[in-house]
Amino acid sequence: MRSDYLLYGAAIILFLVTAIFGVLTDDFERIVSVVTTVSFGIFFAGLGYILRPKEKPSTITVTAPLPATADVVVASTPKTEAEPAPAIASEVEEKTPPSSGFVPLKLRLTKIKGIGEKRSTQLKALGISNITDLSRASAKELAVKMDIPSKTTTRWIASAKEIVEKA
Repeated sequence: MRSDYLLYGAAIILFLVTAIFGVLTDDFERIVSVVTTVSFGIFFAGLGYILRPKEKPSTITVTAPLPATADVVVASTPKTEAEPAPAIASEVEEKTPPSSGFVPLKLRLTKIKGIGEKRSTQLKALGISNITDLSRASAKELAVKMDIPSKTTTRWIASAKEIVEKA
């Protein structure tokens, strides 16, 4: 059971006791008992309010764009008068499918000092999915898009270029 409910219940009981004392006691005893029980009732109600569960702030998640699947291009063949139209007059050409999304450990964005999972997710949402992409990015544009100092993005890009050169 939540502790704030217990404290609210205690406050209600104290207010009921106040009403009973107010009816059954003399003038001086009534004043002392009413003031005492009301004070404790307010104290318990306030304590219950302070200890109530807080609403958790909603989290904002940034999702990276989904990788594209293999595109299929349908090219129709032109009809000629002498040639009868086939049942299906098209050729299917498949583009090469994109990479599986696998990034080698040494090229992951989190290998750069200052880039954790959160920043990595933000960078992926901007189209920078690995260190190679980061090494080709513009520090100023990246700083503006992420709303961080360009000094930070310049350091990230320099680190990325070093790693790409070594690889």
